Amino acid sequence: MDIIHRNTVADLIRRAARRHPDKVALLFGDRQWTYRHLEEASNRLARHLIEAGLKKGDRVAAFGRNSDAYMLLWLATAKAGLVHVPINFTLAGDELSYILNQSGSRALFHDPDLADRVEAVKGATVVEIFGTLRDGRKFDVMRLAEEGSALPPEVEVRDTDLVQLLYTSGTTSAPKGAMMTHRALVHEYISCITALDFSPADRPLHALPLYHSAQMHVFLMPYLMLGATNRLLEIPDAQEVLRIISEEKINSFFAPPTFWISLLNHPDFNRRDLTSLTKGYYGASIMPVPVLKKLKEALPRLSVYNCFGQSEIAPLATVLRPEEHEARPDSAGKPVLFVEMRVVDDNMEDVSPGEIGEVVYRSPQLCIGYWDKPEETAEAFAGGWFHSGDLARVDEEGYITIVDRKKDVINTGGVLVASREVEEAIYTHPAVKEVAVVATPDPKWIEAVTAVVVLKEGARASEEEIIQWSRERLAPFKVPKKVHFVEDLPRNASGKILKRKLREQFSETGT
Repeated sequence: MDIIHRNTVADLIRRAARRHPDKVALLFGDRQWTYRHLEEASNRLARHLIEAGLKKGDRVAAFGRNSDAYMLLWLATAKAGLVHVPINFTLAGDELSYILNQSGSRALFHDPDLADRVEAVKGATVVEIFGTLRDGRKFDVMRLAEEGSALPPEVEVRDTDLVQLLYTSGTTSAPKGAMMTHRALVHEYISCITALDFSPADRPLHALPLYHSAQMHVFLMPYLMLGATNRLLEIPDAQEVLRIISEEKINSFFAPPTFWISLLNHPDFNRRDLTSLTKGYYGASIMPVPVLKKLKEALPRLSVYNCFGQSEIAPLATVLRPEEHEARPDSAGKPVLFVEMRVVDDNMEDVSPGEIGEVVYRSPQLCIGYWDKPEETAEAFAGGWFHSGDLARVDEEGYITIVDRKKDVINTGGVLVASREVEEAIYTHPAVKEVAVVATPDPKWIEAVTAVVVLKEGARASEEEIIQWSRERLAPFKVPKKVHFVEDLPRNASGKILKRKLREQFSETGT
């Protein structure tokens, strides 16, 4: 094996430990891990995984909330030549067993409070080895990480080997496992560091779920690669986030726009000293301009970055930098270092500036396909480019503005309507807190433009009022035929609205 030239996820941590052995790498609860300790503990755990009978290429599922144990398992699987399978900790029943079986996971490690969900699916899965993440039992990550030899495991791992199956969010269909190699992730980490101005002197706070690629691969792993001190929270609680930013002088933080809004609306926002926060990152959707303005007024030293991408590209693809926000607040920016991007029509020809097309990519960051789904893989990579499914406009300077997901475009009476355009019109209504626009079956229009609205606390609005508001701002064929009011919109871990669930809900009820 060409160790001299190798560049895997495990190598990144080993190098960081050589550069900064006694620097604190990770803080979780009242525990702290130096880079040396993190390297040695993950080596021990990797050896135990191999001794348990796991072989190179075997899949190991991780089912838990954020913790230092969760990170140790991820690093250990990478070192042991195994394939990490992160699973949304809110899943249960058929959704949980689907990922376990589709991935063919041989082992599953879970948080103690998720044991009942694991027991409920045990008999319906292919899993052979069960362990825990942090309860001190015999086969528990925290216990194994402190026992045995701390030498690196003797296993041949190459840059081109699989290291993780990143399951897509399933906003439009059943989740697919994007096959990520060490090579893809390492390239993406470098793209993140350069595009997002990371520094080893930064003090980042990580609060969003690590089972999702954004928090793990855009923020925590690149910062560990650099040698920064990382603060990890189990869950994204607004009060706790504000407290830690203030007390621990955090200067870097990522969250979807909805969480930034919850921070701004929290009573502690104006009580805490947040002046240390100079780097603010968001993704999953465009930040409303009024929210950006309020953030800048409250935190004038804050530089804001819009991060756009998808699981299949590890996931960062484009960034709108702080100095670019004023001129293009609705843009997703330009491609990052290792991403080549085009916006094309159905014939794979580049669209003219201002026209709508599909975003396609070429990049070493890309997955190499979908696990055990050859037809979907061939479709995604047709024409020698990866088809993102995102529809966008590109301007003459190369900045893209996302219009919609290709599958979210509504065909109403033979005319195509971008759901996002309707959402932006409705969002301006003073009573509207959030809105999602989807297609529902209609006997006349085939697909009806349907708005699902969350009202601000204490606000009132009727279906007729929302429709009239839309009629004054949109072409007649774009105006919603139906408006439904709900308390919350279903979301995945990254904050993306699960339109598939809304389509199912309101197509079934018809109300």
